[in-house]
Amino acid sequence: MNARLEHANLIVRELDAMLHFLQTAFPEFVVRAEGLGLRSERWLHVGTDETYLALNETNAANAEAAEVWVPYAGKPGLNHLGFEVDDADALRERMREAGYFDSTVPNAHPHRKRVYFHDAEGHDWEFVETSSDDPALRHDYSLPDLP
Repeated sequence: MNARLEHANLIVRELDAMLHFLQTAFPEFVVRAEGLGLRSERWLHVGTDETYLALNETNAANAEAAEVWVPYAGKPGLNHLGFEVDDADALRERMREAGYFDSTVPNAHPHRKRVYFHDAEGHDWEFVETSSDDPALRHDYSLPDLP
């Protein structure tokens, strides 16, 4: 069996802001479908033919009542999603030009480069560029990912 992530489903406070973040990171992402859910909440699927993110916008009452998620705070939940990209430096430049800020110092492992950004809601996103087709080198954790 060969597994791959087909999609992830996220509830967001501001659908348009999340769409802007994702299309800045991934200019090739297009809106595949959109509509209204059972409770009249907006939703959309954004991505490519192979993978996408399903985004559901919460209603105002739920958004105000919801606890703000803080990644890496030790509570159960999602810390970040990691995406493999062809060019981490170009992605970083696009994100910074659009007003997004790095959430960590960029790091340089001999076989992978990772950059992280927070979206407008505070979620952390990881973008990884690998420089080897050898899984043993790409997944080498004996060397630190330090700048």
